[in-house]
Amino acid sequence: MRDITIAIDAMGGDHGPHVTVKAALAFLRREVDVNIVLVGLQDAIAAELKAHRAAVGPRLRIHHASEVVKMDDALAVALRGKKDSSMRVTADLVKRGEADAGVSAGNTGALMAVSRFVLKTLPGIDRPAIATTLPSRRGKTYMLDLGANVDCEPEHLYQFGVMGAALVAAVEHKERPSVGLLNIGEEEIKGNDVVKRAADLLRASPLNFHGNVEGDDIYQGTVDVVVCDGFVGNVALKTSEGLAKLIADQLRGEFRRNPLTRLAGLAALPVLRAFKRKLDPRRYNGASLLGLNGVIIKSHGSADAFSFEQAVAKAAEEVRGGLLRRIAEQIGAHRIQPEQGEPA
Repeated sequence: MRDITIAIDAMGGDHGPHVTVKAALAFLRREVDVNIVLVGLQDAIAAELKAHRAAVGPRLRIHHASEVVKMDDALAVALRGKKDSSMRVTADLVKRGEADAGVSAGNTGALMAVSRFVLKTLPGIDRPAIATTLPSRRGKTYMLDLGANVDCEPEHLYQFGVMGAALVAAVEHKERPSVGLLNIGEEEIKGNDVVKRAADLLRASPLNFHGNVEGDDIYQGTVDVVVCDGFVGNVALKTSEGLAKLIADQLRGEFRRNPLTRLAGLAALPVLRAFKRKLDPRRYNGASLLGLNGVIIKSHGSADAFSFEQAVAKAAEEVRGGLLRRIAEQIGAHRIQPEQGEPA
């Protein structure tokens, strides 16, 4: 396979080039078949490269962009007011074929809006969705949508299932991933009308549809892909993140409570470190904007260099796995006929 080129919005996120450049250099050291384009303010990026005693070369170049989309910028500003932003130029490079994928830690809403405007959606996809991986007892669970679409029709949830299955097939090399529909119960009679109709579409499709799943199934690893609308998905994700922080804080507090618990903490340190390493959210950083006519990965805005590097790695995995081709093939094979209301 030919070398992969990844465009990185070097100015995005809370830390900008200080994190993105360091992550890019680390990724280049471990991946010999990847080239990187750092997009943003030339002087700022060059200064950061100099600080790391690095320079542009055959596998690393700078593409100047004169503007930066701030984390609190309105969508209209990102779309129409800053046409030469590092975020917009990153998407433009993907559209023109100068990059195979783009990565940004910038404003999520702005990145989705800009990417959709520049790249458009794949044929047969009505709405892009945000998908990410979560740790589970069986390895990983892929979940979508996580906030791009608050209100969904059954056909949208069906398309999310197709895209999620294609994502798992591309990056996990699992050709028949299982798909579950997030609901308030496993029984077919449970849920609102939208979820029930979506379940009918998924059940009648060629997908490996497991059926309805509940919230605890996400971390049990009951299915490979969990499908839901963006409102439910975002609430579930933020609740999980809050619970993880609470558990970590409570454990830390208990081990520091008195000299005896501190001693117990020292004895348990190897176990605690292994536990933290396994569930470290930095290892799962990088959400896929699925359904676009291009590979775009959204990194967490507060990501450090290690975390941002994981997002870059996801972009490379999706390109190598032929994600866009897989989604196009699957959505074409599973297309819903409007007059029938069921998969063709």
